Amino acid sequence: MTKIESALIRRWVSGWTAARSLPDAEPVEYGEDGLWSKCNQPGREVEVFALRADEEPTSLARLAAFVAAAQQATWLTVPTLRPGTVEAVVSAAGLQVLRRSEWFMTSDLTEHPRHALAAPYAREVRTEGPVTVVSLHDSSGAVAAQGTIAVIGTDAIADRIETDAAHRRRGLGRAMMSALAEAAVAQGARTGLLIASEEGQRLYSSLGWHHEADVLIAQGPGVPPDK
Repeated sequence: MTKIESALIRRWVSGWTAARSLPDAEPVEYGEDGLWSKCNQPGREVEVFALRADEEPTSLARLAAFVAAAQQATWLTVPTLRPGTVEAVVSAAGLQVLRRSEWFMTSDLTEHPRHALAAPYAREVRTEGPVTVVSLHDSSGAVAAQGTIAVIGTDAIADRIETDAAHRRRGLGRAMMSALAEAAVAQGARTGLLIASEEGQRLYSSLGWHHEADVLIAQGPGVPPDK
């Protein structure tokens, strides 16, 4: 594979915005180059997603210039098989590359491993529309781990998988992913999509998720201080 398909990125973006209750992503002014969505987070008001960075590098340069000129705090997310080339392009545009490893990963959820939740933890599953939130509680009722998955058609996009530091290395990550996959398949999903942090990559790989591409993330300068 010489590129990550833009259709796969679009599918992930669709589920990511649903999982976070954000507005649907819209095309950037350059048409097929990318999508953007309002995030409304401090320091991260808008997110732009590159769709054709590998197949057409000039499209990435246009997006990077768009982010650099934005009057809001804007981030650029780029799934790519050529991270070195992407970094050079976005850096030349004046963007700050975040120094962290992220992977775009996929999974056949119908074959996802099942892992039971060990005592004394209890599982809570809440579904509203296409979005399911799984919470794992300790014996006191406090949330020890939590994760979200959004089902869009036959895709399920996992997001914000987090385990409290005091409860790590107890199998909660495996139990969480099992619960999310089970909930998604029950709603008709077959393909899992996610962007994995460096901390999560080993876990997801051990569960059969496949590394499709690296993900480079960069920040624009945002609103100048005097504006």
